[in-house]
Amino acid sequence: MKTTVAGAPVSYGVFEMTPEGAATVSAEEMLASLADAGYGGVDLGPVGFLGRGAELRARLAAHGLELAGGWVQLPLSDDEAFQASLPSLRDALQVFADAAEAGPDRLPLPTLADDGSLARRAHPGRGAEVDPLGEQAWERLVANTARAAALVREAGFEPTFHHHAGTFVESPEEIDRFLAAVDVDLTLDTGHLLIAGGDPVDAVTRWGDRINHLHLKDVDRSELRRVLAEGGGMAEVWMSGAFVAFGQGDLDLARVMSAMDGRGFDGWIVVEQDVLNAPDVAIDAFRRERSADQRINREALRPWA
Repeated sequence: MKTTVAGAPVSYGVFEMTPEGAATVSAEEMLASLADAGYGGVDLGPVGFLGRGAELRARLAAHGLELAGGWVQLPLSDDEAFQASLPSLRDALQVFADAAEAGPDRLPLPTLADDGSLARRAHPGRGAEVDPLGEQAWERLVANTARAAALVREAGFEPTFHHHAGTFVESPEEIDRFLAAVDVDLTLDTGHLLIAGGDPVDAVTRWGDRINHLHLKDVDRSELRRVLAEGGGMAEVWMSGAFVAFGQGDLDLARVMSAMDGRGFDGWIVVEQDVLNAPDVAIDAFRRERSADQRINREALRPWA
């Protein structure tokens, strides 16, 4: 398989939902951990976490890593809010351009996603039931995705779209409808698809020709079911430890990877083991645990990458 495997800050508890004031793994510590484990790239994480400009390029080069992509969340179904969010998209695109100046083997993929709603984030996997999106709002979502994708392409990159639990493109049916309406290909996220009731192996058959980016997660489905049954939302899922190292959950990694290999996938694989650490976490032990998991995850992918 022609692919490069990347890690992600979210696997070390660093993302937009990290609690204010919580101790975090530093960028240098995370990059060193990923390089030691044999990764070839890293996802962006919060804009600025890895630095900008020459600092970003030097930091990546020092660890032998390239930038795989990065999350850009946009309120796609609300025209006014979408317009207000465009400076954040342009800011992220500048960081991608900063990284691309180094002439990487693979360009990063700006990873577009919908913002969803409070109701959907509180009831992951049940979005269509608790907060259905009306026809006009859906049309706005499609049109604004096209606008965002045009900006990404104008900046010299190819966009990808991330279906995500708690957003308006969550379930397999919503993904079907979305892909039929836009010319942006898909980031397949195995964990978020499982939350939304989908089957990652079936997804390769269903959308394989449209998958241009992979986010791989393993999930302890019994823990996930417990959290959701108790009324937990996405924050509780992230804090629960439901995302586990490969081989410790219910993802059939071999079937997913063999199916993607059969499709001739040529792109980034980003390993994500989402974790939301508590504000009082013992950061040194937390870093060691996260590093150990990422070594397990990287080794699990050796048969294909």
